[in-house]
Amino acid sequence: MKNQTLVIYDFKILYDILSEIEEYLNFNLINIKKISELNLKMQENYLILSNRRKDIDEQLIINQFPIDIHRLVETINIKFLKKKYNQQSEINLGSYKLNLNSRIIFNNEKKLDLTEREASIVIFLKNSKKPVNITKLQTEVWGHNSKLETHTVETHIYRLRKKILNVFDDKDFIKSSKSGYIIQ
Repeated sequence: MKNQTLVIYDFKILYDILSEIEEYLNFNLINIKKISELNLKMQENYLILSNRRKDIDEQLIINQFPIDIHRLVETINIKFLKKKYNQQSEINLGSYKLNLNSRIIFNNEKKLDLTEREASIVIFLKNSKKPVNITKLQTEVWGHNSKLETHTVETHIYRLRKKILNVFDDKDFIKSSKSGYIIQ
């Protein structure tokens, strides 16, 4: 079953060529003349192919002719693989996403680089269903003995909150209570 869709935007000739070999392709084909014809919300794993530049996400532009069909199909397959890899490496954090590969937290407008430790804190807190106390963070994120007296956790949380506040103006990203810290 093909779970990827190549949307060919206003490029009927290429659609006709690819539809002749569609049974050998790893993706479905859709041909459209206007972007409004396509409901991208229903197409989770799609790539748009066109011969003209538009401001559309997930687009592959063809501007070299003649087209080598083998190279084109290979390029499309690579784009789908990269997209799948990127989707699997992102954690949804409400209005933010965290890319595990680059350790960048971002929303629609801004992005922030995190250290490896900061990313580990965010991931651990996000995966926790209830607030996490300092001792648990010391043990699970740092690997420290729980009897060790240190302010490492509080310092890291303080600095992480400050970075989030400075970039995103969000003072509620990491919430704290008597039970510990949590990201909701």
